[in-house]
Amino acid sequence: MSSRLDIVFFLYYHDFMIVLLVFAFISGLVTIFAPCIWPLLPIVLSSTATGGKGKPLGVTLGTLVSFALVTLTVSYIVKIIPFDPNVLRLFAVIIISFLGLVLIIPKLSQILEGYVSRLSGKVAAKTDDQRTDFQGGFITGLALGIVWAPCAGPILATIATLAATRAVSFEVILVTIVYVVGIGIPLFLFALAGNRLFSRSRFLSKYTGRIQQIFGIVMILTALAIFINYDKVLEVKLLDTFPSFSGFINQLEGNPNVQRELRNLKNKKNQLTPTGQSSNVELPNLGPAPEFVGITKWLNTDKPLKMSDLKGKVVLVDFWTYTCINCIRTLPFVTSWYEKYKDKGFVVIGVHTPEFEFEKKTANVENAIKQYAIHYPVAQDNDYKTWTAYNNQYWPAEYLIDADGNIRRTHFGEGEYDQSEMAIKKLLEEAGRKVDSSILNVQDQTPHITLSPETYLGLTRRERYSQDNPPLHYFSYSGKWNVQNEYAESTGDSSLEFNFYADRVFLVITPSDGKDIINVFLDGKPIDPSVAGKDVSSGKVIIDQSRLYNLVDLKGKAGQHLLKLEFKTKGTKVFAFTFG
Repeated sequence: MSSRLDIVFFLYYHDFMIVLLVFAFISGLVTIFAPCIWPLLPIVLSSTATGGKGKPLGVTLGTLVSFALVTLTVSYIVKIIPFDPNVLRLFAVIIISFLGLVLIIPKLSQILEGYVSRLSGKVAAKTDDQRTDFQGGFITGLALGIVWAPCAGPILATIATLAATRAVSFEVILVTIVYVVGIGIPLFLFALAGNRLFSRSRFLSKYTGRIQQIFGIVMILTALAIFINYDKVLEVKLLDTFPSFSGFINQLEGNPNVQRELRNLKNKKNQLTPTGQSSNVELPNLGPAPEFVGITKWLNTDKPLKMSDLKGKVVLVDFWTYTCINCIRTLPFVTSWYEKYKDKGFVVIGVHTPEFEFEKKTANVENAIKQYAIHYPVAQDNDYKTWTAYNNQYWPAEYLIDADGNIRRTHFGEGEYDQSEMAIKKLLEEAGRKVDSSILNVQDQTPHITLSPETYLGLTRRERYSQDNPPLHYFSYSGKWNVQNEYAESTGDSSLEFNFYADRVFLVITPSDGKDIINVFLDGKPIDPSVAGKDVSSGKVIIDQSRLYNLVDLKGKAGQHLLKLEFKTKGTKVFAFTFG
């Protein structure tokens, strides 16, 4: 019977995996039409138009190889050799600029071709020319792949998230390969068409040298745009002009079967199963709790803690990050449980695993510990080592561990606070502790209505973006913005609108060097003090530290409203909206 079930599961899993691979291929295939990659296409055309037959294939393969490797491995490389990933962009700028100079200066081109020929072996006329063309194109492609960033739909966003948390599996690699193969076909055809056009046109062949120099200038100008991050500005402008593409990708990849398989990618077979919203407290033995590993720094404790040292105590491991609104709403319960049961042999370990880069700073975490009156030990899991050891995928996530060191209950997200406290009591009683029957009376702030969803503003996970006049649950930019993978940065006289449905609105913001000021408007008017969030005063919010800011508080009267933020300071970074 068991073998039959295994076969059924395999076929079921296999079918849905095929669906995901098909959609990944199609998504890659249509990427050539994405406005966000158009600023980089001049490099493809410039580097293939004046070369031989091997150039288009070399550029295509080089681009795909470096794009896939950077996407999947950059987090591993940064861990082994700490450096700013932006260094890779600088490297790409140098290579592309140099290759542009090679096109402009014939003498330099001859030197480079001779050097590449010597590296590739003995000279053999035609074969060597093709080899040199391929190798030169491959080098260009390697540099281009570093800065190649297709508009991220759910599939690529999931791959990027798993890579960032170093949770790359065979399935993730397979989806990535299929995705880049889809990218490669139209990219190769585009490069080949440019190559054939210039090589076979009698009229253009007369001006080959001049065309080479023009394309060399194009490559250098494009490299300069990448260096000053203007390619990101162009991406935003093009998406403003053609906003339907992002919606098309999200609709294409929003197929229920695709979404189901993306969840499977995130949730491995050996991952602990979420409790969901069960109606009773069950405490099965889910196996030994993993040890705390790779902790950057321990806070609120004099020494590093080990799970093996906590035997005999009931332990709650709480994964959180200080800008996560869902985590913030659970903290009153977690801190209250600790204060109530700490003398009964109950321990809470807060594992702070950052979602954004700035959340890795110890000073920021310490400020959050003070702000939320956290008195239990907090471990900074900046490299996702403990997160990975628990196979965790959620903020917040709670793992309740008995006195013998076994996980007995898991819960992901908000809610079920009564059940969680009853489980704590039960495990304390199992450990021989006496506890009363009372339950904490803490206000549950979990929303029970349909709100605008959490919305990221960086390129990697950006969704629900509109060019202007955003519909419900959508946002739009006005003015100039520097949009990066993780955040959007104001450039002075910038504004941001969100058409939301909620009671409260929050935004993760980091300031520039000084204190930044943002003017807050609601429904076209300066926000009234009666509905202003706690971080807003006189219609303004002062950004003096990196954290989650409360901008709107409708005092329980949730509704649809248009929020507008005016940024008067250059360098303010906004990451994600959340709603309550």
